[in-house]
Amino acid sequence: MLRHLMALLTLTLLALPLPAAAQTDPTAPDPIAGTSVDDGSATATGRQTLEDILARQRGEEPTNPIRSEDLGGDALNAPGMGPLGGASDADIWRQIRFNDADIRNTTLNPNGDVLMQTGGMWWENLRKNELRTYGGWLLLGTIAVLAVFFLIRGRIRIDGGKDGTLVLRFKFIERMAHWVLAGSFLLLGFTGLFTLFGRKYLIPAFGHEFNSVLLIGSKFIHNNVSWAFMIALIVVFVMWVWHNIPDRTDITWFAQAGGIIGDKHPPAKKFNAGQKIIFWSVIVLGVSVSVSGLSLLFPFQMPLFAHTFEVINNIGVPGWFGFDPLPVTLAPQEEMQFAQLWHAIVAFLMMAVILGHIYIGTLGMEGAYDAMGSGLVDRNWAHQHHSLWLEHLEEEKPGKIRTPAE
Repeated sequence: MLRHLMALLTLTLLALPLPAAAQTDPTAPDPIAGTSVDDGSATATGRQTLEDILARQRGEEPTNPIRSEDLGGDALNAPGMGPLGGASDADIWRQIRFNDADIRNTTLNPNGDVLMQTGGMWWENLRKNELRTYGGWLLLGTIAVLAVFFLIRGRIRIDGGKDGTLVLRFKFIERMAHWVLAGSFLLLGFTGLFTLFGRKYLIPAFGHEFNSVLLIGSKFIHNNVSWAFMIALIVVFVMWVWHNIPDRTDITWFAQAGGIIGDKHPPAKKFNAGQKIIFWSVIVLGVSVSVSGLSLLFPFQMPLFAHTFEVINNIGVPGWFGFDPLPVTLAPQEEMQFAQLWHAIVAFLMMAVILGHIYIGTLGMEGAYDAMGSGLVDRNWAHQHHSLWLEHLEEEKPGKIRTPAE
C-alpha cells in the first residue's frame, strides 16, 4: 500500500506545471555567458567549441568574444566575497587562459606569469608531421640509395686476393673507443626513433601497454647511455684528429672517386678523404647533438636558443630572408622545444652518415671490417686503400707487419 501511495504522489508532482521562474525562456539572458541566447548555439552561450580548440592549436586567437570577455569583471575584487571574490573557478581559469589574470610569482622571469599556454602546438605539429616525415624518408632514402649502389657496383674486392700478411691497423684502445661510440650511438638512435615514432606506429601494432614499457625503458637508456657516447666522442677526437687533417692527397682521392667508382685506387694515408668526411661529420654533428641533449637534460641550467636568437637578430639574419626577428625571451619549455627539434634534426643527419659508414665497413668493401674487428688487415688490402700509410709502416714501424709464419 505504501509503495502505491508513493507512486501516485510522484505522478501527481510530475503533472504539476513548472513555476514561472523555472521555465526556460530562449530569449532570457544567460547568467553564465552574460548575453542573450537567441539561437541556442555553443558560441552564443559562451561554451567552448571545437572551432575554439582548433584555432588555439593553429596558434590563432580564439574567436569567441563571449567567452573571452566573461572573465568575472570587478566582482573579483569585491569586498566580502571570499578568497575568489565574486568569481567562480571557471572565471579564474578563463582569466588565466586569456592572459587577463592578476598573476604574481616569486621568480624574476616574466614567463613565470604564464600558467597556461598553447605555444607548444607548433612544436607538436612540426614534430609529428614534418619531422617524422622528412626524417623517416631521409633514412629510408639513404638505405635505398646504398642498396641500388650495391646492386650496380657490387662489393669492392681486394685486387689479387689476400696474401696472408697481416698489418696492425688499429690498436685495442682505438677499437674499444670506436665500438663504445658506435654501440652507444646505435642505442641512442633506436631509442630516439622509438620515442618519435612509437605513438604513430607501435601503438597500433602492439598496443599502448607495450609502447609505454618500451618508451620508459628507451628514456632510461637514452638519458644514461648518452654519457658513454660523449666520453667516447672525446676519446676518438683526441686519438684521430691529427690523422684527419685535410691535405693534398685528398684532392687525388676525390679526383679518382676513392676507387669506389672505377678501377683506380688512389694513394692515402691512415685515413683517406672519405673517412675524413665521416670523421668530421661525426665530430661536428656529435658535439651538436650532445650539447642539445645536455640542454634537454638541464633546461634551467643550459638554455641555448634565447641568447643565440639574440645574436642572430643583432646580425640581421632574419631580415635577409624577409622574416620577423626571432624570439629572445623563452620559457624553459620553449627552450626545450627548440632543443628537441634541433637534437632530432642533427640526429637524423648523423644517422644517415653512419648508415653509409656501416655499409662501406661491412657489405661494401672486402676486408674493411677486419680493421675494427681484430685490428689486423691483409697487406694487399692496406696497399690497395692506404698505400702511403703502409709505406710509412714498412719504413718506420716494421714490427706492426706480421708475415704468415709469425
